[in-house]
Amino acid sequence: MNAPAAASEAERVRQGSHAGTPAAVLRSLARDSSVTVRASLALNPGTPHDVHEMLAADADERVRALLGGKLARLLPGLSGSESLRCQRQVYDTLGTLVSDTAVRVRAAIADAVKAMPEAPRDLVLKLARDAEVSVADPVIRLSPLLTSEDLLGLLDEPPFGETAQAVARRPGLTEAVSDAIAAGADTEAIRLLLSNPSAQIREATLDALVARAAAHVDWHAPLVKRPVLSARAQRALADIVAAHLLEELAARGDLDPTLLADLRRRLGSRLEAAPAMQAADPITGGGVIGAAGGLGRGAGRETPASVEAAAALARDLAEAGQLTAGTILAAVGRGEAEAAAAMLAVAASVPRGAVQRAVALRSAKGLVALAWRAEFGMRDALALQTALGGLGPHEVLRPGPSDRFPLAPEELRWQIDFLAKAAH
Repeated sequence: MNAPAAASEAERVRQGSHAGTPAAVLRSLARDSSVTVRASLALNPGTPHDVHEMLAADADERVRALLGGKLARLLPGLSGSESLRCQRQVYDTLGTLVSDTAVRVRAAIADAVKAMPEAPRDLVLKLARDAEVSVADPVIRLSPLLTSEDLLGLLDEPPFGETAQAVARRPGLTEAVSDAIAAGADTEAIRLLLSNPSAQIREATLDALVARAAAHVDWHAPLVKRPVLSARAQRALADIVAAHLLEELAARGDLDPTLLADLRRRLGSRLEAAPAMQAADPITGGGVIGAAGGLGRGAGRETPASVEAAAALARDLAEAGQLTAGTILAAVGRGEAEAAAAMLAVAASVPRGAVQRAVALRSAKGLVALAWRAEFGMRDALALQTALGGLGPHEVLRPGPSDRFPLAPEELRWQIDFLAKAAH
């Protein structure tokens, strides 16, 4: 029986998608000029194998992608209830499609089998080694068929640039796989590994990453949140993380008692420092910002006669277009701490207390965020960390590639909100 010559496209689509349509009609429709008709055959659960073979060679990749996704989704139902011959036919067609030149086709199969335990292992391995991230990534992250040895092989010969990142997101990583990621050069993969609570990481590996973390600020939060930290790692983190993470570190239930007492003492001192700074006498230089010395490092005398005068001076400079990072740094160099704090507050459009809070906490992130908000460059932010915050060479946040800010805009905005709220 052949499809009626005068049948409309809608009628042909109905025939192509109906499970009861005779095989002879389906074979005729597989050569139809309409891609929509051929796509309906690709989705039809009753389409015979020989039509599948025709569709696997279809000129339109959309048809091949639909076919690949459908056949892959059939795999769980093939065991036991279907003949070995039928299984072999589906596997053979999928084998053809998984080598298709169109990424869309391979990605459709990968999406269907990514978490499927019944998928053929050789097909999953081929998808995991695909050079296209959209094909390999979901399989690498989710397939239960990949072993630790498979993952180590992928890390040894990565099919695409972000392979390590895909592996790092995978649940239940073994220590061997974590070691391989930690030894690699992909710092984002290491951050993702540290953020993966189910990843098993050896104590020695974690200690080594903590030792490297001073140069990788984005590792700090996931390190503080790791389920298990050695006492050595806890102490090392306490020396490098920002104030809000210090509080989170102090809240850990497994913290070393000696370190816990020290953290509570340090946090208490920081909380006391902020109001003391706000009440400081700007005339005598009793404020905690000294000339180029940062928090509590000197007793430089202030030129403005009052806090209000310092704020007025800052506003005047802004209106004259002279409120630059250089102006602020020059004020710090003259020992005019209140003026410098007021200038940065006006430039960043934040309460003056927010600047004082950042300095009191010696927060590198906070000072960088204030510089960003003031539309200064990262080089200016580096100088402000040293001059205004009194931070040493190993405490400052350094510029990223091309002098970019090393923090994401979301983190910078969070720092501004944190400082502004603390100022009230």
